Amino acid sequence: MPFVLDCSITMSWIFPDESTGSSETLLETLRDDFALVPTLWFFEVGNVLKSATDRGRIDAEDCSRLSETLRALPIETDGEGYRLVWDSLLSIALRLDLTVHDVAYLELAFRHGIPLATLDRDLRTKARTLGVEVIG
Repeated sequence: MPFVLDCSITMSWIFPDESTGSSETLLETLRDDFALVPTLWFFEVGNVLKSATDRGRIDAEDCSRLSETLRALPIETDGEGYRLVWDSLLSIALRLDLTVHDVAYLELAFRHGIPLATLDRDLRTKARTLGVEVIG
């Protein structure tokens, strides 16, 4: 079954100290399925990789290799989310006390009726209150 992938799960695949059994299982499911992401995901993941490089957690060669590995995964991009920022995402973020980028993942899972894969506790809790299945 497809799922919405957020940055926290993605980083758990890259950094062994952030890995969990369930996040590794999700990575395995991509052999037969795909993940759906808002366009924001690319910027978030890119920023984390840059920060990890800046802090010496990985080097530039690792960053390049990891980027290529992520690019090869069956990840599809939702092209509608950005249109919803002014119409609904901002108001949902205010109501739920979440960031707009967290709501982008939550709304995407809700709209498609698929699980949200995240390690973010606050996002997990609020997703469940809205009836969105959470995995990870």
